Amino acid sequence: MKGRIRHAAADTFAMVVFCFISGMVIEIFISGMTFEQSLASRMLSIPVNIAIAWPYGVFRDFMLRQGRRVSPSRVTKNIADLLAYVLFQSPVYAAILFTVGASTDQIITAVSSNALVSCAMGVLYGYFLDSCRRWFKVPGYYQQV
Repeated sequence: MKGRIRHAAADTFAMVVFCFISGMVIEIFISGMTFEQSLASRMLSIPVNIAIAWPYGVFRDFMLRQGRRVSPSRVTKNIADLLAYVLFQSPVYAAILFTVGASTDQIITAVSSNALVSCAMGVLYGYFLDSCRRWFKVPGYYQQV
């Protein structure tokens, strides 16, 4: 039970921090949203990210297992991270932007940009999530001394 709580806490922390920062950068500098629109989007995303963090972590772990069936290489892990991130996050992100009043063009631009940037973001998030799991001492992600 303790391991599951650590796992959920690490996944939640990673999702909230990473998505807040990366989302704001994309929304303001790429999508042309105002600071106020982006801040509203990021504030709305916090409870959403809390709700989806652990399910995303479970989905990501599933995608990594599927990737390992193909090849145990780091490239395959990175591709699995990328696919997990894009497939899970894009619909959630579009719903958040719609809710805060972003225009259809802004939503399409932001989600498309996010999907393209996810070529790096999904992989970076995977490394960040793995680091958070080690920091939170999730079983299987750290070595006991």
